[in-house]
Amino acid sequence: MNIEEIGRALKKRRVMLKVSQQSLSEISGISVHALSDIESGKGNPTIKSLNRVLEALGVKLHVGFSDNKKNTP
Repeated sequence: MNIEEIGRALKKRRVMLKVSQQSLSEISGISVHALSDIESGKGNPTIKSLNRVLEALGVKLHVGFSDNKKNTP
């Protein structure tokens, strides 16, 4: 998942919950400008900031890793 996809997913969740960016800003402690940048895919949030937004939206951050290379002997 890239930052654009993360931003779209966050916005979708926020809109579904009928929460304004202003309210989310107040709950998460992240500025409205930063939230707007994240939702539009222009931001580059820290894991800490992203986690604060996710927690405010009632979801948890899950990080996983995968090998992009094919398994070759």
